[in-house]
Amino acid sequence: MNDNGSDWGTFLRRWQDEWVPSEDEAVELAEGDTTLAGLAALGAPPASEADVADAERRLGTRLPPSYREFLLASNGWSLRDDSIHQLGAAQEIGWFGDPFGMTPMYRESLGERPAEQQVLLAGMWERALQLETDSDMSYALLDPGDTGEDGEWALYIHKGWSGEYPTRYPSFRAYMQRRYESFHAERAQLPEFVNDTTRARDADVTRAREEALSGRWEAARELLDVAKRYGRPGAWGMLGQLDVLAQGLGHGRTYFGGLVADPRCTDELVPVMALAHVRDSLPGRPERPFVLGVETDDRIRAAADAIHARVGDGSCRYAPDGDFGRAVAEARKIAGWGDTDGAWRMLRTALPSWSPPAPDVLAPLGLLADPVLGPVVTRERGRELLATPRAGRTGAVPEPVPDLDPPGLSWLAESGRWNAPYGSYRCVWVEGVEPEALPGLVGEDGGAGLTAAPVRPAGWFPHDVRWGQRDDSAPWEDRAVVAVGRTRSGWAFGFDPAARTSGPGTFFVSPAAAASSGGRAVVLWVRRGRDNTPAVFHLSAAERGEERYAYTLRGTDVERSGQVPTALDPDLVLRGVEDADRERRLLAAVQDEFGLSLPRHALAEGILPQLTTRSWNRAPREGEAFSYATITVGRPRP
Repeated sequence: MNDNGSDWGTFLRRWQDEWVPSEDEAVELAEGDTTLAGLAALGAPPASEADVADAERRLGTRLPPSYREFLLASNGWSLRDDSIHQLGAAQEIGWFGDPFGMTPMYRESLGERPAEQQVLLAGMWERALQLETDSDMSYALLDPGDTGEDGEWALYIHKGWSGEYPTRYPSFRAYMQRRYESFHAERAQLPEFVNDTTRARDADVTRAREEALSGRWEAARELLDVAKRYGRPGAWGMLGQLDVLAQGLGHGRTYFGGLVADPRCTDELVPVMALAHVRDSLPGRPERPFVLGVETDDRIRAAADAIHARVGDGSCRYAPDGDFGRAVAEARKIAGWGDTDGAWRMLRTALPSWSPPAPDVLAPLGLLADPVLGPVVTRERGRELLATPRAGRTGAVPEPVPDLDPPGLSWLAESGRWNAPYGSYRCVWVEGVEPEALPGLVGEDGGAGLTAAPVRPAGWFPHDVRWGQRDDSAPWEDRAVVAVGRTRSGWAFGFDPAARTSGPGTFFVSPAAAASSGGRAVVLWVRRGRDNTPAVFHLSAAERGEERYAYTLRGTDVERSGQVPTALDPDLVLRGVEDADRERRLLAAVQDEFGLSLPRHALAEGILPQLTTRSWNRAPREGEAFSYATITVGRPRP
């Protein structure tokens, strides 16, 4: 057996010796519904070889190894903690025979190309051996048609009242091991339930903590996964931390057990639970209660509610103490303008200096709930974090994961979800100014400047939650909502990843001139056509308040103004270029001429501050007309 030696005798004796009544059984004893002797008798005298041989002759088959060995150690077993109450003796077992007609139902549900396991399950009902003699409408079924290389038969537990598929175990041995673990989990909180097994599993939890802090998180996870099955305190909370970083937020339940009731853990763990709750809340639907999953005092509950509010409005900031806290603050500054790769390198370097606020906290999980730094910690980086020794431990340093942002602008030509749904994007770059200066250069008249990026529910994209056009805008106005940041070469930028308008038209006025009052500015506007080829490609460049040159390419027609440099001339750049590569070639020319770039990861994750610009269209002049249509969708009147 997994934890109690290789023979059934050792395993079953330990199980019997460790038995104490569960909380429910203690109630039965107190009410006089049963006796201690009746509850405590789990096993039975062993069957003889003759008993087992008689059963095999009666059944017409040799029993699988682990079940046969079990009968020779105990001819039956009581499983009061499960829906299976009693496993029968050798003389009591028999073929199930599918008395409820499950086979036709399962075979009808098979698709055209069913998996092997689905086919085995559909045929299991007619050929299975029934082991239980007392249960809660449940059945323990050994399937001779589902056999492993070791000769073991798979065991299925079917709970007839549940409407669920049967639970499969690879062997009778595996099933009994799981029941033994559940026996322990049922009693884990009882103060008198202390034995060699509980002490061994608690030692595993302690060892897992050291393994995790030393960067050996996979070894720690294996230890904790076993300890969790035994219900050992602390295992749930530590395992939850490893899983959130290794799998990413949103993959499975975010749960840290009783650790959230410890005030020392609040700032590391509760924000992550709050973020999962906020992201899973559907806009426009009633908000689900934010629950911690364990009992806490009023102080923890109040702190959790305050944290949830900050996570919900985007004002949550992770601020640990010490050297690591200072690195976090610096990393937030540079990630906040788009350099997420640089921010991660800063955090990675500082990780060894992180110290846990409580013994069972394994990593700086609070990073994940920070609206700027959370998106920096991708799943791959989460695993790199886990593999990095920290809190004073030593060990091998993992190979750094590759940076996320490609250089330059050519990546914009890739077809991808970031550019949906309008097939258009536009950007203004300004040289030699800080991003905070953009509101004064291109911001809407009387605007309030930069605002934080909105909090996005899970599955939403930056353009899904951006501001709409102001109610007081004139129909001809085109105010862009841009994400603001800084390129690595020092240009401030404002990028609109999903421009709603079709492209520069009759009333278009490039914002490059206004933006370039102190130096150079570049404006780019691309609208995709069929097959993701550029239907419109506009470039304009200005310096010290004056537009120097511009061109707008529509198909093969080019409108120009000023002297377009040879390196940017679309006729030369696109000579001999296939349609599918036109956008990439034009973007490459722009990036090479000015040294421009954009941070793909920060834009895709929507973590940059925002700015509503002045209109990119001018007002119609005297004698000019501007027409528009408004479409309202609603239910037809009866």
